[in-house]
Amino acid sequence: MWKTWQMTGPFSEPWATAPQAVLARVLGVMTDIDDTLTRDGAIEAPALAALHDLAAAGLPVVAITGRPLGWSLPFAQAWPVAAIVAENGAVALIRDADSLVTEYTQDAATRATHALRLQAAARRVLREVPGATLAQDSPGRVTDIAIDHSEFAHLPPAAMAQVVAVMQQAGLVATVSSIHINGWIGQHSKWTAAQWMVQRLLGRDLQAEAGRWLYVGDSTNDQLMFQHLPLTVGVANLRRFADQLQHWPTYITQAERGAGFAEVVRRLLAERV
Repeated sequence: MWKTWQMTGPFSEPWATAPQAVLARVLGVMTDIDDTLTRDGAIEAPALAALHDLAAAGLPVVAITGRPLGWSLPFAQAWPVAAIVAENGAVALIRDADSLVTEYTQDAATRATHALRLQAAARRVLREVPGATLAQDSPGRVTDIAIDHSEFAHLPPAAMAQVVAVMQQAGLVATVSSIHINGWIGQHSKWTAAQWMVQRLLGRDLQAEAGRWLYVGDSTNDQLMFQHLPLTVGVANLRRFADQLQHWPTYITQAERGAGFAEVVRRLLAERV
């Protein structure tokens, strides 16, 4: 079994230096969405083309995002992905032939109980943190809350840290993405989501074959994936979080966002020929 993987230096290696022998063994790709595939909430053309290229090559793609279920639904319907796991691992939209199946990590009664606590925590954040506003995609959320810090609003670092602290004081798990601060109740995460989907979709054990899966991300909330998988890539805009990262990806691209994801896929598929 692979042990926890951690970059010890301040920067990752260039993606172009990844060994061919490692890339040739990749079984599938997992990726963040916001600012990894998208810009301003819409997928960039190079990233969409890269998803189609992966599908044509027979490599499954699982997207894992902090975005809500409602926001993720049209993308799960339109993109050639095996699944989108939304709300940081709480709920999955899984492609089943020509339809989508929705599955949760928590039962309905638990979600209802947690919803009351989440609403109370959101009210507390809005009351205690000047300038804090709910993310505009909040109506589509079923298992968490999100505060906008960089999508349609701006929160300075001190206010962001205060939001995280208030969420944690309320008993929530809190993470910071490239656009939102998310809070939820439960042990799910991007890492548990990845394990869930690999087992659910392919009947495989991610921890036992961690070196055969590639993850692409762009933000501090991708650090669990950077920590647990040896083959991880940050798109170049990850560097904006340099002073906040404890776990760096193994590699980093030259290009940002969707162009960076396309750079990852071009190299991966070229080395598998």
